[in-house]
Amino acid sequence: MLRAAFRRHPAGVAVVTARGGRLAGFTATSLTSVSAEPPLVSFGVGAASGSWAVIAETEHVGVHLLGEHQRELADTFARSGVDRFAPPTRWREGPEGVPLLESVPVWLVCRVVARVPAGDHRVVVAEVVAGDPAGPGRPLVHHDGRYNALRD
Repeated sequence: MLRAAFRRHPAGVAVVTARGGRLAGFTATSLTSVSAEPPLVSFGVGAASGSWAVIAETEHVGVHLLGEHQRELADTFARSGVDRFAPPTRWREGPEGVPLLESVPVWLVCRVVARVPAGDHRVVVAEVVAGDPAGPGRPLVHHDGRYNALRD
């Protein structure tokens, strides 16, 4: 029932990236603004996912708010068993060595301050230490199992 209920709840689409012994990243619709002072965000990550193994150990993560022009990028980071950072994904190394995706409307570099067990997931709380909210595009939204653009 929970999955069916939340299919009806629209959410912004983000990609979280990290670097540990390897690059990791995943598509998230669980991103939340937690606090303005200090600036904190949170997101959930599956405890059994390969990305969790990296995020469990790293000090910093990248948070990218995707634009409506980035449906394929959202699909790439939602897919398992592929190199999410291989072409055509465009990225660069950002502050704190965090992989930053190119052409996103917003990117943030965040310092992990808490990892909280929550059922089969972990909730990560992170403090924003750098970012740029001035990238191109309108937001990508996930609703009813698919990606959508906002309508005026």
